[in-house]
Amino acid sequence: MTLALVADPAPPTAAEKPDGATAVLRTVLDRGPVGRAELSRRTGLSPAAVSRHSTDLRALGLVREPVASRAAARPGRPRIPLEIDTGGHLAAGVHIAVPWLTFSLADLSGRVVAQERIARTRGPAGPPQRELHEIATRLPGFLRRHAAGRSVLGLGAVTGGWVDPVPGTVVENAALGWREVPLRQELERATRLPVHVEGHAQALAQAECLFGAERGTDLVHLFVGNAVDAAIVAGATPLRGRRNGAGSVAHLPVPGSAAPCPCGAVGCLQATVSDRAFAARAAAAGVIARPDLTLLLAAAEAGEARALDLCRLRLRLLAGAVRLLLDLMDPQVLVLTEAVTVHLPELLPVLHDAVAARGPRAGEQGETVVRAGSFGAATLAVAAVAPVLAAVYQDPLGLRTTRSAR
Repeated sequence: MTLALVADPAPPTAAEKPDGATAVLRTVLDRGPVGRAELSRRTGLSPAAVSRHSTDLRALGLVREPVASRAAARPGRPRIPLEIDTGGHLAAGVHIAVPWLTFSLADLSGRVVAQERIARTRGPAGPPQRELHEIATRLPGFLRRHAAGRSVLGLGAVTGGWVDPVPGTVVENAALGWREVPLRQELERATRLPVHVEGHAQALAQAECLFGAERGTDLVHLFVGNAVDAAIVAGATPLRGRRNGAGSVAHLPVPGSAAPCPCGAVGCLQATVSDRAFAARAAAAGVIARPDLTLLLAAAEAGEARALDLCRLRLRLLAGAVRLLLDLMDPQVLVLTEAVTVHLPELLPVLHDAVAARGPRAGEQGETVVRAGSFGAATLAVAAVAPVLAAVYQDPLGLRTTRSAR
């Protein structure tokens, strides 16, 4: 199995910083197929610099000339456009959640080419070392089944809560019962792949900026699952804060909620609206047989009135946090990723109405600014690979240091 197979051109000179190659690659992603003249115009680079960076990116297997364009080439100065090369490299990822491990592979365009979901056999507070051993044990088989000889550029490891990607540590994930878990260190030792660790709100914000409907905008991403957290992107830059703790919204108060929180307070956002909390509420009300959010969603999709009411209630309870984020950040877009709007997108206006009810300015923002995430049922698979792809698009020439391994 090939884990990394890339070209090794000469190292860049001091005058050839990765910024130029990054600009070319991002423009090809956003606009491709795109010609060299258009690349020069859009990046502000000279034609010679565009040509040089294009040659490097082609050698690394990141961009290619479309087959049809190559066939139509004529003598003289080439005007053949470039597009992202989706045939050579893949990004691997694992999303670690309370009920599931989600393994995925995606090409350089962000398209998920394979995913597998595995039920976690241990409880949420199981020893992290066992969990990481299971990931390392299952990953090679997943890659053998689905990579089909393509190189794997790295492994994304994504989970909820407070994650610091610099040392690759899960500082705290209350839903899993993890604190100060050295995720990168353990997985790199076990898999021998470069490991990129990220919180899932940040990972999905990266994916939205690269591949989503909201690319190129200042955005806030709000993720609601068993963990509830947010990520902020301004001027194409993630706002991370000290130890990458920015976006912690789990303990925002929800007026009228008496849900007990492990922090010792009552009415915290995560304790009130998380998947686990709403599944337990539905089971206690007799709407579903056991506390399982998939059962609640299935009942709602089947038109069961009480299940639909609970789904609407969840969106209304989220409105306060959404309004606060809108007021604080005033983003171009607030992207919401949560299960109700993934499975029942027709309920998103419930949230719009609840935001609008909280004031005239919020009303102006609601329908036009608050939007569902771009990735639907593939959300967790995309989140898992996003840190690897973000690293490629941030510094494509960094692949020069990668070596093949078998």
